Amino acid sequence: MITTEKKTAAIKSVQAHKNDTGGPAAQVAVLTERIKELTEHLKINKHDFMARRGLLQMVGKRRRLLRYIASHDSQAYLDLIKQLGIRR
Repeated sequence: MITTEKKTAAIKSVQAHKNDTGGPAAQVAVLTERIKELTEHLKINKHDFMARRGLLQMVGKRRRLLRYIASHDSQAYLDLIKQLGIRR
């Protein structure tokens, strides 16, 4: 489970303005942190299939959000994936 501090740090790193906590970029940043934590969990617990299913759902949701960002502003998309270290 992602801690509140990690979540707020992820949101602050990509905020468009001071009150932006739920924009697509902020959602992608939070999902990226959750995916990183769950990936580490699955390296230890290889047979946790429910966590694996949750991971796949999060990756799919992040992919859809990134597709939305790319369709609206391609430069913002490129900046976001570079900042978060996501492959294209």
